Amino acid sequence: MSDHSDHGFAHPQSITTLLTVFAALVFLTIVTVVQASFHLGNWEIWIALFIASLKAALVLYFFMHLGHEKPFNILVFFSTLFFLALFLGGTLSDRNAYRNQLEPDIDEPYRSEAPAEAAETAAAME
Repeated sequence: MSDHSDHGFAHPQSITTLLTVFAALVFLTIVTVVQASFHLGNWEIWIALFIASLKAALVLYFFMHLGHEKPFNILVFFSTLFFLALFLGGTLSDRNAYRNQLEPDIDEPYRSEAPAEAAETAAAME
């Protein structure tokens, strides 16, 4: 029977690398927040998905040690991210076609018709 008690770190990373990746993730989060304040039409979803894909790629590569895996595993993970972004982007690209049904434009506050109906009913009862 072999001794498997000493595993240690499989792929140690330097503190500088980890802090650099952390800074990149914070920067990309700030870019996401700033990008949300601009009205870019249909490009909004594509830019947001691109930034999210970059952040996911950084997490996968450095924190999940994907950089030390076999090339086929890397291809599978990144192609999964690509197709996820493609399918979500394709699904959401026509959101302007039905936006009015989901988010109606309201220029005036809602006014109930109940007082007018109550006055008509009271007048009819007299």
